[in-house]
Parts: sequence; structure tokens; C-alpha cells
Amino acid sequence: MTATAAGVIKQHLIDPEICIRCNTCEATCPVGAITHDTRNYVVDAAKCNLCMACVPPCPTGSIDNWRNVRLERAYSVDAQLGWDELPAELSADELGEADAASEAVATANVAASAPSAAVDGATVFNSLAYNATLPPWSAAHAYTNLYGPRAAEASITATVVGNVRVTEVGSDYDTHHVVLDFGAMPFPVLEGQSIGILPPGVDSEGRPHHARQYSIASPRNGERAGYNNVSLTIKRVLADYQGRPVRGVASNYMCDLEVGDKVEVLGPFGASFLMPNHPRSHIVMICTGTGSAPMRAMTEWRRRLRETAKFESGKLMLFFGARTQQELPYFGPLTKLPKDFIDINFAFSRTPDEPKRYVQDVMRERAADLGALLGDANAYFYVCGLKAMEEGVVLALRDIATQAGLEWESLGANLKREGRLHLETY
Repeated sequence: MTATAAGVIKQHLIDPEICIRCNTCEATCPVGAITHDTRNYVVDAAKCNLCMACVPPCPTGSIDNWRNVRLERAYSVDAQLGWDELPAELSADELGEADAASEAVATANVAASAPSAAVDGATVFNSLAYNATLPPWSAAHAYTNLYGPRAAEASITATVVGNVRVTEVGSDYDTHHVVLDFGAMPFPVLEGQSIGILPPGVDSEGRPHHARQYSIASPRNGERAGYNNVSLTIKRVLADYQGRPVRGVASNYMCDLEVGDKVEVLGPFGASFLMPNHPRSHIVMICTGTGSAPMRAMTEWRRRLRETAKFESGKLMLFFGARTQQELPYFGPLTKLPKDFIDINFAFSRTPDEPKRYVQDVMRERAADLGALLGDANAYFYVCGLKAMEEGVVLALRDIATQAGLEWESLGANLKREGRLHLETY
């Protein structure tokens, strides 16, 4: 929050009507001001310092909302968690300050560019110092927010044309490849974008479910080339991050869909996590689990371009992590890709009788190749998966750069400024 007039603050709020609960804002906030429950994402006015770190990455714009309120009447976290829509703007008379609404929001804070920040007295890694909010210069134009609460159409209906399990049957890691077809309705997408799925029904309080976000796993010309469809990689959620039993509303709904079922879709979302289009550009993809979805989309688009013999692409490198080989989506199809097309590196952390290996460990093993790519202006790096992997991957890139004789502080800043390092974690 920031003071706008005597006793009045401009409070940062999240619009619950258009938020797709993607966790980008909470993951990005360097001071821990954003939190959530099973329904809403909210901002704690006592912690928010208006560094604006959360605003650029938000795919829907729901984070960019403000209200003038009196300091002693700032909206509490508990109050925000119960909202279905933002409160109305208060009048000058209600505020008691006639000129309060004319003041501007502070837009800069050193914490937004620092590699670490203090939260509750502890120093934490701040990914905003490295994460690009601009796409590569050669990326195609992305269409966003074509369907949603604030768009001309509230949602679009898609038909399920495929639903296949892509992890080994018998494991508790149940991941599905779901294909949705939009028929004749416009739904242009690019690799790296996401969509929102509206699960049917209501929550425990009788309110309609909010949309859940899923990355697109198919290339721009469709899961089936030339068709208006997209694919998603969806893990059935049966436990939360603490291991407590919980049945994910949207993931179980999607994994149980049958061919012919109808699904309500919002989006598309995202305008920065996009692949480069210029010839000889290199792409390094680092992911875990269902974070493989955008990497599959990029790989498949490059594969199709390669078949046309009209596109001279650069290197493709993939670092893909999972607990075991059985839990890794698309393992079979990945192993069949030509080795002169893509350089694949697997990391398994729970293989019996073998040491734990994470993607950052395998990256260090390939330091010579990655060091050369870090110094190449045509190389782009994409990270997608659980939030816990983010720091380890960036620190591995730092160590690899240093080993290659590159100065990390300037290189890290350039990777962000030039749209060459993209972090999308949850």
C-alpha cells in the first residue's frame, strides 16, 4: 500500500472474477504479501510495498487493481478471501478526502530487481531478478483474453476429441493427454500460452467453481495439424503439496472426461513465455512433470518445421525431471525423437538403489554445452514446473556461466532484458 493523502492509502487488490488462480503473483511476490485459500488469491496490505513485481507476469490483468481506502479501514486478508467480486470505488465523501482519488500509484521499488529479498527476516530467492516479462524479439504475436468475464464472450465451448493416459498404468502418478476441439470458433494459440478450464458444479459453499489454468501442450497449428484443437497435460491431483489427501476439482474432472464431452474454456493467456521464430535460434527447455506441456508444444512445432525443410533451426536441449521413469509423461514418444533433432537429458530423483538426480544436477553435467549457449544471443531458456525447482536451476545457470568465464550479474540481467530466460513455476 502507499499513502495518497492524509489517512488514505491506495490498496492493491486482486479481482476474483477474472483471476485464474495460476499462482504467478504469489510465486513472484518478493515480500510474501500475496496468499490464497481454496478459492481466492489476496494481497496483505500490511506487507505489500507496491514493488509491482507481480503485475507484469499476470496473464489476465486481475492483479492490476487498486482501491483508495482509509488506512484504518484497509480490506483485511480474511475479508478478501470471501469476495466474489471487487468492492466498489469509495467516493471522496466516503474517504473523507476530496482529492484522494487523483493521486498516482508508486511504480518502482529496488526489491523488484534484487536477486534476493527479506521476508519475515529471512533472505529468499527472488526470481523476478531474472525472469523475462518480454517475449523473444522474433516471437509470433499472441492473442490473449479472447474469452472470459471481461471479454465479448464469457467462455467458449470445446469438445473432447481425445483423452489418453501418458504415464505408466499402475503408478500413482496419473497424467492424461487431453485434446479439445473448438470447431469453427476462433481460438488462436501459440506454444507457451495457457487456457482456463471452468469445472462444472459448485464448491462447498454453493458457489460456482473458478477456472483452473493449464499450459497448452500442442503447437500453434493444432494437436492434429491443420485442425482447430489444442492438447493439455493434466495430472490427477489426489494430494496437496504437504501430502494431505485432497481431490483436485479441475484435474479429476478433466482426467475423467470422455470423447464427445463438452468443456467451458477461457483464454488464451500469456504473452511472454513464447518461443523464438528466427532461424538458428536455440531453445533450452528445463521442466518437471506436467511442466513438460509447453516444452512438448515447442518441440513439436520445431519438428513440423524441420519436416518442411524450410526452417534451419538451432539446437534443442531438454532437461526433464521426475521422481521415476514411470512417472515421466510422454517418456515413450520422447525416446523416439531423432538425436540430431533434440538433445534429451533425464533426471530421476526416486529411482531405487540410485542417487537422487535433479534437473540442475544434469545441467551441471552438461556445463560445457550450456555455457556456450548462455553466451549465444540466439539461445533462449525456458523453465516450467514446481516452484521448488526455480532457485536450483537459476543457481546452476549462474555456476555454469561463471565456469564458462561469463560475468553472471550482467549476463543474468541481459537474459531478462532480452527475453531469453523465462520462468513459469507453480
